[in-house]
Amino acid sequence: MTFWELIRDRKLLRLLRVRWSGQITDGLFQSALASFVLFSPERQASAVNAAVAFAVVLLPYSIIGPFVGTVLDRFSRQRAIVLANFTRAITLVVIAFLMFKGFTGVEITVFVLIAFGVNRLILAGLSAGIPLMTTPQSLISANALAVTGGSVWVVIGGGLGLALRRFIDLSTSADHADAFLILVASAGFFITALLATLLHKTEIGPRPHEIVKGSFTQGFREMRDGFVFLENHPDAARGIAATAIHRGGLTALTLTALLLERNTFNNPADSEAGLAGLSVTLSIAATGFIIGALIAPYGVARVGRHRFMRLAISAASISALILVIDRTPTLLALTAFFTALCGQSVKVTNDALVQSKIDDFYRGRVFSVYDVVVNAAIVTGALVAAWVLPISGDSWLLPLLVAISWALVAVVLLRPGKFFLKDVA
Repeated sequence: MTFWELIRDRKLLRLLRVRWSGQITDGLFQSALASFVLFSPERQASAVNAAVAFAVVLLPYSIIGPFVGTVLDRFSRQRAIVLANFTRAITLVVIAFLMFKGFTGVEITVFVLIAFGVNRLILAGLSAGIPLMTTPQSLISANALAVTGGSVWVVIGGGLGLALRRFIDLSTSADHADAFLILVASAGFFITALLATLLHKTEIGPRPHEIVKGSFTQGFREMRDGFVFLENHPDAARGIAATAIHRGGLTALTLTALLLERNTFNNPADSEAGLAGLSVTLSIAATGFIIGALIAPYGVARVGRHRFMRLAISAASISALILVIDRTPTLLALTAFFTALCGQSVKVTNDALVQSKIDDFYRGRVFSVYDVVVNAAIVTGALVAAWVLPISGDSWLLPLLVAISWALVAVVLLRPGKFFLKDVA
């Protein structure tokens, strides 16, 4: 199927509207949170603060990850997604209340952890359900549409948050404006939960005959089953590792962009200008995401999925060198565009590769492993950035390290003798 045929596919569209409505809301929530934590006039942004913020966002899944596969393979994924969205809506009401009351510490952090933790279950469940909503021949295009469309809607949500915040700022304080935006996001997650109720109970799995029996406390053992499954499919395992390393490097470059826009390209005292600059950069990256997803099916058809992934990560390595030359708004925009384009090509191709190897009986567990590995790489990328970057963000060393790591992925991890086990589209 073409992208346009997939969009008109009513069955797949019912899953996509749950994913996309949640992700545009997530973009709005994240923009309010970033504004509150990193772009508040009262709080100075540093690489360490930004890295801690990334760790807080991803810590929940590192803890609950072993049990998500258990939930997704044992209980109705549709029911889990409905409950998770309602939980997130309620959690955001609490976060907004705490912001209105002036809390900035551990109280808000706890509820942010909960909000992002349940979001990982939502995305893992929807990813695991895609193969049940489309044909095997359309997996790459369906993943490109779901994942890339989601990324674009996150950016759009962030832009909407920025626009609303500027309007609200005229009549209230910055922190209260962020709290109001989070209340709006809470309503968005409530709507997403209602949309999820329109999916049938077993429509996105597991089917009644596929439900895994046993105790919920078997989470770690079942996550181990996911690793064992990947041991028997080394090309899928190598693809997951490659995707994770790319996302870790992309996180490091995102922190670079954040600090450059906040403290170098704009007056550090003008946090609104820094936030606007970062929004533009992320919008350019979103354009790269779209194009990367659109070209992936054609690249796979031309050279095979394994070779296409190796070429894409090699191109990403070259594009990261742009920031080694100099750090200017134009070069940052170019880097954002090309690294996002190449990275999304790798991601959507690998998602289809992994899905094509996995029976639905194992899919929840393997995708839990996938997300845990990617999240660990993202946190690692954030910590490396915190160690290397100055507060200005103006560093040639970090983009060089990222470029080298991606080149090593192409040359070593995805080398033909090990990765091209069955190079078919």
